[in-house]
Amino acid sequence: LQRMLSMAVEVDRSPTCSSRKIADDIFPFILNIPLRSQREALLNTMESQLLRCRLLELLFQHSCDVPTTSSMSLDKVLYFLSHSSVLPQFQDETATWQRWDEMLQYLSLLLLSYHAFPLAEHLRTSASERVKLMAQKAKPRLQDSDDISQLDIQLKMNDFISRMQKTLGEPFPPQIQEKLFMLQ
Repeated sequence: LQRMLSMAVEVDRSPTCSSRKIADDIFPFILNIPLRSQREALLNTMESQLLRCRLLELLFQHSCDVPTTSSMSLDKVLYFLSHSSVLPQFQDETATWQRWDEMLQYLSLLLLSYHAFPLAEHLRTSASERVKLMAQKAKPRLQDSDDISQLDIQLKMNDFISRMQKTLGEPFPPQIQEKLFMLQ
């Protein structure tokens, strides 16, 4: 399945368009996956970083009270950090801290996926054009919204942690503390 999805993203001249179409079709099914382990298995084994990034973006858009229309960027990840509620209640009954833990896991995965496609592999271009870009050793262009400061990050993380403290109280479970450290 993962190989087929990866090839489906690549067959179009615009992998970004393909990934959007495929993600829009797959997303309702992800919401119906009953167990966290099954959702994570699907997302962690996804070969297409672009498709995984788009699916995670949709998941966080779905959990925002006010979705944003901006394109994927580091600024948008900070937006999700500030505006996402705990991920939607899936069919499994989990403790609140486990839902926060899953959200942190997916935020980290979103950052890793986003970092992989615009900054390292030119995945926004077709496969034939990507070969030319790699041969020329062309560097991908960063978006303006990828230029965020350490202060922005610190402020958003502090707000996020205070929202979590209101829900979970203190001290956080060790898994949450570890994921917060990794995310920051």
